[in-house]
This record gives sequence, C-alpha cells and structure tokens, in this order.
Amino acid sequence: MTAGPGTLPRVRLGTLPTPLQEAPRLSAALGAEIWLKRDDLTGLGLGGNKVRALEYLLADAHQQRADCLVTGGGPQSNWAALAALAAARDGLEVELVAYGPPQEATGNLLLAGLAGAEVRFTGDPDRASVDREVAARGQALRDAGRRPYLLPRGGATPLGAVGYAAAAAELADQLAGSGLERVELWLATGSCGTQAGLVAGARQHGAGWKVVGVSVSRPVAECRQRVAGLAAGAAALLGREQSSGDAADVTVLGGHLGPGYGVPSAAGRQAASLVARTEGVLLDPVFAAKAMAALAAAIRSGDCRGPVVFLVTGGAPTLFAVR
Repeated sequence: MTAGPGTLPRVRLGTLPTPLQEAPRLSAALGAEIWLKRDDLTGLGLGGNKVRALEYLLADAHQQRADCLVTGGGPQSNWAALAALAAARDGLEVELVAYGPPQEATGNLLLAGLAGAEVRFTGDPDRASVDREVAARGQALRDAGRRPYLLPRGGATPLGAVGYAAAAAELADQLAGSGLERVELWLATGSCGTQAGLVAGARQHGAGWKVVGVSVSRPVAECRQRVAGLAAGAAALLGREQSSGDAADVTVLGGHLGPGYGVPSAAGRQAASLVARTEGVLLDPVFAAKAMAALAAAIRSGDCRGPVVFLVTGGAPTLFAVR
C-alpha cells in the first residue's frame, strides 16, 4: 500500500498512466479534433474507470481492517465486476447485490462470478433496492462477527472521487506534452464520482479545460448536485479549499438516455459503430456509446468545435450481454 495525493493511502491496481491517443479518422468523420483518454486500459480485469476509485477505496477498507466487501448495482454493472476482481485480488471476500430477478451469468456478471463473488438479486427492478439490501447485508455480517466494508453503487463517494482528482494531474501532463491547452473533456456520467473527481482535479491544478458530463442514468439536476457535492468532498480530503459545492458550475447534458438506463440507444449504437470503424476502440452501449452520441450531436450542431478529449470508461463486457 502506498500514498496517493496528499497522504491518502492507495492500493496500486491500475496500469497507469493510461494512453491519451489522437483519433484522426474519428475527427475527420465528425469534423472536430478528438482525442481519446483510454481508461478502458487500466489493466485490472478488462479495464475501466472504476479501477481508479478502487485504489483508494480498497486502501480505506484495509485501514478499517475489513474482511469482506459489500456493494452492488445492475446485473451488468462494470463497477460491481471490477470491485469483485479488485477485492478478490486483495484477499477480501465479496458480496454483490443486483436489482431485479436472477439472470444468466454473462458479461460482467460472469466476471464477478469468476472472481468468487456471491451475488444476490433483490427481485425488485428499483435500483434503490440495491442500497437497501447492501445495508441489510452489512448489518447481518456485523451481527455474525464480520467486518464488512460497504460501498454504494458506482463507488460514488468523496474518497472514490479522489481517484479521478489524481487522474486530472495525469491528464494535465499528457495534454501539455501534446501541445493541447484549452480542451473540453467529455464523459458519460452515471453515479457521478468520475466527473466529480475530474472537476475537483481540474480546479486543483488550474487546468484550462471544461468537464462535460452526459447523463446516462439520473435527471440532470440530480447529477449536477451529486457531482458538486462529491467534488467538494474530494477536495476536502485532498486538503484543498474549493468552491466545488456550487452545482451551477457543473456541466451535465441530458437528452441522451435513450429508452432508459441500461438500455442501448439507436444513436449510441451508431456512435459506437463509428468509433469502432474509425479507431478500433470499443465503447460500451450503456455509458460511453451514449456520451459519444451526445458529443457527435454537439459537433454537428456547432455547439462543440474541439479540441475534445473523450474519456473511454471501459465496460466492454456488456457488449456480450446487453441487447
């Protein structure tokens, strides 16, 4: 275990820094300069953005002498699968909670099983049923003499957001090395921790880039409030006084959810196909594909002229499960 930003403990899980790659054929197709920040290549499992948060969250679990981890999400949650793999690698037992009825073990659910996670289904399609069951399982484990470490969906806590505050420094160095000064950084926003960390990190380093989240899960107003609150919490953990709690300073776009959370959209499919054909990069259908569709629409309408850095957040296992 090492120290991350400041004196925060950190367990090294990722292969970092991840590449920042120019995307010339995609840029030509869309008509704006686009770069890809390849956080699908973080190295744990099949990669993904949640590895950065887990480096700090698992270190905290060790500090608290936890002997198991309990978290959850959807049956195809990228977060849940990576949490299971990271915890198993670090010697912790894992319990995952998924909303809805039991499903066949494909995609991320299959990976979680390979990591030895015990998966429970709530039987309730309400995503909030995961939160209730995680809390209940935590209490049951404590009653049995265990020391569970409980995490919310997406690992969206101020400490988890620190992972992307650290990533902001990494990206700032890469942008400077590529001669890029003022860019827009686009990403899919779900549980809001990734965007929050980037907002906190950009302010910490005085970065000249704007963070643009595309909501793929929650109402825009809720996302802005969550991002602002988590960013403020991450800044406090890093010992930085920031005005990160003002939701008016947070950019989140709506209108690209498609049929619903976890359901691919026609525009997302088209965008993912374009990226695969031009750059050989895979976007998951639930998060990154919808964010890329939003970026393509913004470029075509003239609302975004670039240069743009698009955060590829991983999630490729869902390509083999979500229809």
